[in-house]
Amino acid sequence: MYINIHTHHPRAYGDNTIQNKHTNFESMDEVNYYSIAIHPWHISTNWPIQFSQIKQYALQKKVVAIGETGLDKICKTDWLLQLQVFKAHIQLANQLQKPLLIHCVRAWDEVLGILKKEKVVVPVIFHGYNKNGLLAKKITDAGYYLSFGKALQQVKVQEALQQTPLSKCFFETDDADITIAAIYKLAAQVLSIEVNVLSLQMQQNAKTVFGFL
Repeated sequence: MYINIHTHHPRAYGDNTIQNKHTNFESMDEVNYYSIAIHPWHISTNWPIQFSQIKQYALQKKVVAIGETGLDKICKTDWLLQLQVFKAHIQLANQLQKPLLIHCVRAWDEVLGILKKEKVVVPVIFHGYNKNGLLAKKITDAGYYLSFGKALQQVKVQEALQQTPLSKCFFETDDADITIAAIYKLAAQVLSIEVNVLSLQMQQNAKTVFGFL
């Protein structure tokens, strides 16, 4: 069994997938898992209306995470608006006791600082991790999780995975043209372990963080 904790595509046969949605929430079905939020790229000036929908649908059992939310220094969205919306998502995750899925681009210190200041009490996962081992250690030392995807093809990201406790890892496909099985196979090779061993650990992590499996 492969657990894909973040994808923008429907579930593939045999996988346990958390599909991310930032719109069209009415299309969510009853048999799949979802994460929902206002992505930093899609924040509008009338974001409270957007967020009211998030709060409404986040109550549903099939929504197992709040995200992806966070900060992005290279997108066009106003920075102060990003900060405001990110804090609102943290508060919602705390209120509903659902994990928080983080999007972070060139704002690592800011995101870590806000998570601490806002007193996040739920599991936090930084999705699509593509940086080095030093930053990875800083994140996991704070008690948070890292999710690895296609960037595992890069040597620096492989080194980051090797330095990260397996109990703090997840894997994902995001919007990449790659299967979650291929991600698991690559990760197992990097870690010099059997894919089945990796899969069992990810199942345990999912049970700890999301409460399923």
